[in-house]
Amino acid sequence: AAAAVAVTGSSGVAAAAGLYRYLRDFCGCHLSWSGAQLRLPDPLPRLRAEIRAAAAGRYRYYQNVCAQSYSFAWWDWARWEREIDWMALSGINLAPAFAGQEAVWQRVYHNLGLNQSEIDKYFTGPAFLAWNRMGNLRRWAGPLPPAWHLKQLYLQYRIVERMRSLGMTTVLPAFAGHVPQGILRVFPRVNATRLGGWSHFDCTYSCIYLLDPEDSMFQVIGTLFLKELIKEFGTDHVYSADTFNEMTPLSSDPAYLSRVSNAVFRSMTGADPEALWLMQGWLFQHQPDFWHPAQVRALLHGVPLGRMIVLDLFAESKPVYQWTESFYGQPFIWCMLHNFGGNHGLFGTVEAINHGPFMARRFPNSTMVGTGLVPEGIEQNDMVYELMNELGWRQEPLNLPSWVSRYAERRYGAPNAAAAGAWRLLLRSVYNCTGVCVNHNRSPLVRRPSLHMDTELWYNASDVYEAWRLLLSASAELGSSPTFRYDLVDVTRQAAQQLVSNYYLDIRSAFQSHALPELLTAGGVLVYDLLPELDSLLSSHSLFLLGRWLESARAMATSDREAEQYELNARNQVTLWGPTGNILDYANKQLGGLVLDYYGVRWSLFVSVLVESLNSGRPFHQDEFNQAVFQVERGFVYNKKRYPAVPAGDTLEISRKLFLKYYP
Repeated sequence: AAAAVAVTGSSGVAAAAGLYRYLRDFCGCHLSWSGAQLRLPDPLPRLRAEIRAAAAGRYRYYQNVCAQSYSFAWWDWARWEREIDWMALSGINLAPAFAGQEAVWQRVYHNLGLNQSEIDKYFTGPAFLAWNRMGNLRRWAGPLPPAWHLKQLYLQYRIVERMRSLGMTTVLPAFAGHVPQGILRVFPRVNATRLGGWSHFDCTYSCIYLLDPEDSMFQVIGTLFLKELIKEFGTDHVYSADTFNEMTPLSSDPAYLSRVSNAVFRSMTGADPEALWLMQGWLFQHQPDFWHPAQVRALLHGVPLGRMIVLDLFAESKPVYQWTESFYGQPFIWCMLHNFGGNHGLFGTVEAINHGPFMARRFPNSTMVGTGLVPEGIEQNDMVYELMNELGWRQEPLNLPSWVSRYAERRYGAPNAAAAGAWRLLLRSVYNCTGVCVNHNRSPLVRRPSLHMDTELWYNASDVYEAWRLLLSASAELGSSPTFRYDLVDVTRQAAQQLVSNYYLDIRSAFQSHALPELLTAGGVLVYDLLPELDSLLSSHSLFLLGRWLESARAMATSDREAEQYELNARNQVTLWGPTGNILDYANKQLGGLVLDYYGVRWSLFVSVLVESLNSGRPFHQDEFNQAVFQVERGFVYNKKRYPAVPAGDTLEISRKLFLKYYP
């Protein structure tokens, strides 16, 4: 059997992708974030003839700068190694290697004459570094302890070594023009301007200085950093920099914008004459009022054609290549963003991703050079990523209903009509959002309660309830499969999320019609039964535990003080996202522990305030409630309660109990 099949490829990645194709298509195996199904047939299937496959574009890209914080923040080497192996088997050949850059920056800042307190006022805490690197945020949840730098350097050595050994091209960070305020003390004549606040942050934690592109220090700092980085980690000549991510440039003058991109590029070539700039194209669709064709063209043409690759970051919903004549001649990668903030919630735009990359290739004078997966957070909706990875190697779209039926069989390791039927229902409903779809979970479950909450769905809720019923009916046959148990939690969770919306609407209508008994009933069921049941369901699976996220943060620490800082970072990110709820619930997660002690406590307060309002005849004031609920939210961040990192309870039993109680 060992000699049954030989897999070769033009690179380690190509050979690994060939291996996974054999395992997937001939052995019925499956590999994903939520688990693997690797039961091999014995003997191994032989192939009657050689099978050759070539990717349609040069690159298959993976990773979003935000995922470095939303998903990878607390990873150790074992977790990185697993991800890099998954990347290789998925055919990914281009990806960032961003760990350890703060250690190199710290060295550069010291060499330039900054003192430690000036550096400490610049770096954020570990859970927010993605936005420090893009010039959005400074100081919040920091400073970075010395041990953090050492651990991240050690990780980065191993990450780049493993990626390169598999034939992947690593993308290293470069200088985008943002500097700590300390630079102005050391070089008082430097020409730097303060950018505005980012998102809902004021200048306490935002408003970072941007060097003028003509200032000589731009090249000095940029080249110094990159030389130091290359000395440390070697290079594959591709670099990432984002100067204006969600930040309005100081001038819309095309000449200014060209000077900025040219300065960034020159600071790269000053250290590496072969430099290629990989830039996110998010800014163009995020601020369309600023980025008109003249501004886009100017920024892109500040760099010689072919020396920049643009990530068309949200191409499945808001492609930029279509209104920029294919990025005015610069190569681009068609990317599926799919997920914001690492939220849980079944979601996909399967028709858009099944056709989008092929349409982009056929676009007049297309400069497309590959496909990419760029979720802000991972470990959710495995099916969508398996599909997108497969499409990177296809020459034409897939037949999705038959593809998803085979997916279910591979994922669970056995054919099952009910499971396949469940997946076809999910495919046509939650996974088939059309038009401009933004997958940001806005369910009342994970949002601060109010009387004006959005309960709209892009799909038919009954399809999810029916998929839930079908999956449960398959549990006698498939219940021992780890991937099946994960999906059962996920689909039950989605059904429960829909039920929360129904109870919310009952609560709202009872309050508005002054029906106290109905308000008490609906509020009581939600707060005292549905949310605790959902919490116990999530607590039965290791991948849905708050404790897993918090304990992985604590495990990065080398002292109790660090452990407390890292845990506060981890708690704040998934809840308040800032000191005062600046980006409240952006990175919401449905985790055992979080549902009960954060979302549940919020809903309990909301219901009791409404009941009190009806009893006393005093009108409900959202502003007053927001002030009271903020204390609850903040209380959760600082409650110091330790949450289990090991699951408890039987997933199948809990899901069945929820089903018998709540199936509509």
